[in-house]
Amino acid sequence: MIFRSDEMKKLGFRLTGTRVRGFLIFALLACAMLLVSASRAQETVVNLDPAQTKIEFTVDSTLHTVHGTFKLRSGTIRFDPSTGKAGGSIVVDATSGDSDSKGRDKKMHQEILESSKFPDVTFTPNRVQGTVARAGNSNVQVFGVFRLHGQDHDLTLNVSVTPGSGGRMQATTDFGVPFIDWGLKDPSTFILHVNKMVNVHISAIVPQFAATTGH
Repeated sequence: MIFRSDEMKKLGFRLTGTRVRGFLIFALLACAMLLVSASRAQETVVNLDPAQTKIEFTVDSTLHTVHGTFKLRSGTIRFDPSTGKAGGSIVVDATSGDSDSKGRDKKMHQEILESSKFPDVTFTPNRVQGTVARAGNSNVQVFGVFRLHGQDHDLTLNVSVTPGSGGRMQATTDFGVPFIDWGLKDPSTFILHVNKMVNVHISAIVPQFAATTGH
């Protein structure tokens, strides 16, 4: 078979165009994979150690202010610093509530929290706003859903981060829980009036720079 010069040129152009298009498609796919990998590599994971986390609460009453504690069951926060998108969960052991009074704690667990039925109190983050500085104090906001007594409520945690010793940092947050407005039983009596807001303070020691992960 004999091809004319103009046919050879057309054929050569088609082959060249095909190769160019194939190379461009491959290059675009490679760039896309690199971008996805880079994006995923930016995800930061913060694991909370129950032994290094303190959860304290106070609630005012007619006679005095009640002080108590809860224990962290587990805690992991994942977030992408570039987008703020977050995930994970913080789980508090509701059955661990202790106000240093057996009678008061019995009523709290049986009548208020019903902790045998709802043993976990959880916070599920969905967005983080702000940046943790490599040096100095920082403030970030963590938005998410607080689940108490089987009901979900939107909650924003204002977290203060302070450099600590040994390359670690201390994170603290304070927030209020309007437990009566959220459907829990009012423990007040004719004589004893209990405030409708429980103040919660959480402090935790976390690694200064959490590891980044890829999927």
